[in-house]
Amino acid sequence: MITIAGCNKYLDKSPDSTWTELNTPTKVSQLLGTAYPQANYIVFAEAMTDNVEDKGGGVTDRTNLDPYFFNDVSATEQDSPEYYWQACYTAIAAANNALKACETAPDKSRYTAQKGEALVARAYAHFMLVTFFSKFYDATTASSDPGIPYVTEPEKVVMKQYERKTVAYTYDMIEKDLLAGMQLISDENYDVPRYHFNKSATYAFATRFYLFKKDYQKVLEYANQTFPNNDLASNMRPWNTTYKTMTPAVIWDTYAKASEKANLLLVETQSLYGRYVAQFRYGLTYNIQQEILGSNVTGGAFAYPLYYYGTRDYFVPKLTEYFVKASVNATIGDPYVMVPLFTTEEVLFNRAEANAYLGNNNDVLADLNLFASKRITNYNVATHRITTTKIRSYYGIQDVTSGLLQTIIDFKRAEFVQEGHRWFDLQRYKQPVTHYTDKGDRMVLEAGDKRRVLQIPVSATTSGIALNPR
Repeated sequence: MITIAGCNKYLDKSPDSTWTELNTPTKVSQLLGTAYPQANYIVFAEAMTDNVEDKGGGVTDRTNLDPYFFNDVSATEQDSPEYYWQACYTAIAAANNALKACETAPDKSRYTAQKGEALVARAYAHFMLVTFFSKFYDATTASSDPGIPYVTEPEKVVMKQYERKTVAYTYDMIEKDLLAGMQLISDENYDVPRYHFNKSATYAFATRFYLFKKDYQKVLEYANQTFPNNDLASNMRPWNTTYKTMTPAVIWDTYAKASEKANLLLVETQSLYGRYVAQFRYGLTYNIQQEILGSNVTGGAFAYPLYYYGTRDYFVPKLTEYFVKASVNATIGDPYVMVPLFTTEEVLFNRAEANAYLGNNNDVLADLNLFASKRITNYNVATHRITTTKIRSYYGIQDVTSGLLQTIIDFKRAEFVQEGHRWFDLQRYKQPVTHYTDKGDRMVLEAGDKRRVLQIPVSATTSGIALNPR
């Protein structure tokens, strides 16, 4: 039986001393509280994107510096790719032990909900691994591109050897687990559903998976099941109303809470991101925030509150640090950040993008206008309504589909600034990324550059896992 260190302080109580027997559904559920990658990918993912710039000074950490220069991250501690890799496989180990307990239970029917959560959690951790550490899914090459080891049973030997197989195989296994688990998920099984793969979060995961796979009809199918009566509107973040009246401290306290309806799945991560998000040397600057938040197709202004420390450290208040002391009287401890893994807004964007590719232009415009109604300051439908004519004029793009897609991607970039999502879109669309040093030196990460695939941790080679080419 594996040992999981640092049981999730926000999600579940640590099981009692007999938990390793896993002989009740409750004990299995407690183990599943650790079946989510308790590590943060935002630091290195955001630093690889075009959302950041060299400020010439600030906090210099390898997890922020190396990705900015498109180098393999030499650090192995929290916020590094290696730390994330290990956290994903730790989560997978917890899911596999939970599944083993479900399969060997005398009365399997009592463990149905636990089995569903374990399957979906296992699928998610593998999905994030293949997204970062393999070539991005491309149907024409997926059957030959190296994937990541898909682990389906608890380890029983030291230094077990694993095969990477292919991206196509990895995606097939993810889909198998996702669809099987989806049927078994029960929200009634959770005290706080948003800390687990509840039904809405599972459907949201499905929309991302099928969007990456370019199965657009399935994106629509699961997006439309995410909420009863397909009600995305009342489950979106109210940036231009309720949030607009909040101070940064209150937004920080609200953004990643389970009570915020936009958050479909939250996870606790050991991370310094909340402390340094604005202070990293390679981060959001005035020029970049102007590019992202300065104007948009509606003609109105985004309602996101933008703050800064000094003259160069810009941030939108979202994710903050929770410091957990080592003991009651201790002055040392560990920093944590609660991270929304899936949100209502992502479901809306995924649906809009799928509809754009399917030629359902009116549905795309409906979603874009819904989003704008929650994000534009003093929104007025007569003034700010998005039309294809407006899109053509703003972007200078005559092709309707291309214009709609550009609008979706730009809105998504604004919504998820400083959350790492931009990297996924740059990968999906094979967009080059250009970075400059404060001295003017230029670095370009082209579409086919091998460095777009994160390097497998060297420690994994002892298990027979081949490194990615460089």
